[in-house]
Amino acid sequence: MSRLQQTDGLTEEQTELIKLVREFVEEQIIPVATELEHRDEYPQAIVDGMKEMGIFGLMIPEEYGGLGESLLTYALCVEEIARGWMSVSGIINTHFIVAYMVLQHGTEEQKQHYLPKMATGEIRGAFSMSEPGCGSDVSAIKTKAVRGDDGGWTVNGQKMWLTNGGSANLVAVLVKTDTGADSVYKNMTTFLVDKESGFGETAQGVTVPGKIDKMGYKGVDTTELIFDGHRTTDAQILGGEPGKGFYQMMDGVEVGRVNVAARGCGVARRAFELGVSYAQQRETFGKKIVDHQAVLFRLADMAVKVEAAHEMMVKAARKKDSGQRNDLEAGMAKYLASEYCSQVVEDSFRIHGGYGYSKEYEIERLYREAPMLLIGEGTADIQRMIIGRRLVEDYKLKA
Repeated sequence: MSRLQQTDGLTEEQTELIKLVREFVEEQIIPVATELEHRDEYPQAIVDGMKEMGIFGLMIPEEYGGLGESLLTYALCVEEIARGWMSVSGIINTHFIVAYMVLQHGTEEQKQHYLPKMATGEIRGAFSMSEPGCGSDVSAIKTKAVRGDDGGWTVNGQKMWLTNGGSANLVAVLVKTDTGADSVYKNMTTFLVDKESGFGETAQGVTVPGKIDKMGYKGVDTTELIFDGHRTTDAQILGGEPGKGFYQMMDGVEVGRVNVAARGCGVARRAFELGVSYAQQRETFGKKIVDHQAVLFRLADMAVKVEAAHEMMVKAARKKDSGQRNDLEAGMAKYLASEYCSQVVEDSFRIHGGYGYSKEYEIERLYREAPMLLIGEGTADIQRMIIGRRLVEDYKLKA
């Protein structure tokens, strides 16, 4: 274990699980990641291996067939997976958020129905808030569910940027339900939409058009989701009661931000490893480039950023595990880890010189992947707004 892989205060069980995931990453992910990424190929063999390990049920309680682990354990496992290939951690992340939302907000019937199969990976989750005309401004969504005379609901609209949109067979979807509340946020509802995996019309009135072609973050399917007269019932409302969807989604996104921070830590650590390794091999002006002070200083800055992001991520996860509010820490962790990840990857890219621009070198893939973390689960500016508001709230002057 390298210096930048250590976390204090873990139990023996946590340590063994993380070690197992690290070995899986070294043996099953890193050797094939770049080849699969270049082909934009879904990593089915890797996903099957994670199913066998129980990764899809890491935080699902044992009573529902999961491993019952903490958010910290989950985040540390995701950090290892992202170090191997960030796209694989994305497959886990969206599934994890939906499972968390069902566990925290679902009815007992919904928990009994979904969680055991989610723990095994038989049911795989995706969640959907964004739309073509809005991203961070959730209040502007237009997809709508209207209650009919028979008591059911009809959903129409278009959603955007679904990770796992094609491979998932359960989607948690935020829609507008004009139930007469005094706030737009109380007129939103989360529906649990069952569908078949794949593309085309995957359920009655539910269409997944195809994969969105992206600069990076390949392999994992990112899609649109179109509703055209999709019929559903109260039984598919998360928690069984309309009007709570926005708050349920924000709870899911909050733990998702810890996950994105963990992914940033993993990618940054891999970039540092590649940079420090290359610097000890490449020679210029008669000596290894690691012996040039400029490169040595760059490596030092990279290591500090990797370590700082990791510690902030661990703090945010531990606070959530303790039952305390952690939106401030989660926002800080996501902001810091994603920004530092981008910087560390670019520094490693610079160390590689011209070879970093070649698709033969792994850093080229990381260079295209890191920017996604600046956007996912809320942009940097959104995190700064969250952080700023919470700080004002905590340090509010008394009259």
